[in-house]
Amino acid sequence: MKRFTFWPQAYLGLTFNWGALLGWAAIKDSLEPTVILPLYIAGICWTLVYDTIYAHQDKQDDLKLGVKSTALWFGDSTKHWISAFGTTLIGGLALSGYNVELAWPYYYFLTAAAAQLAWQISTVDLSDRADCNMKFVSNKWFGALVFSGIIFGRLAS
Repeated sequence: MKRFTFWPQAYLGLTFNWGALLGWAAIKDSLEPTVILPLYIAGICWTLVYDTIYAHQDKQDDLKLGVKSTALWFGDSTKHWISAFGTTLIGGLALSGYNVELAWPYYYFLTAAAAQLAWQISTVDLSDRADCNMKFVSNKWFGALVFSGIIFGRLAS
């Protein structure tokens, strides 16, 4: 995709997060749009955030090879773009949680996840490969917070 579009991270998000739709359908034997659409959009936005940060590690090589990425497309506006995707991500997760009636612990953990995401975006040095990699890897903590919120939010329901 990097040879054809500046949006390979979006393509990755569309395909990688398809599992959320399949998982819901397999477990619930339905497709509840009020739950799965905000969840799917949130997943796509998360992929756009973390993979754009990751792509900033490769931007010099991408230029030499003549391939494209959101890191190159967004350029100096990257933090604005990934902030918007991050906001949409948290909103989508909040809406999905609300629509499946997760209890208050979910929102506590989601707030912590939002703070972790805000830290990533606000502190990443997009010209420092090591820092980009560190922020990319820190997404394991974002995921762990969201997962914990789902578990504890369901247990308290």
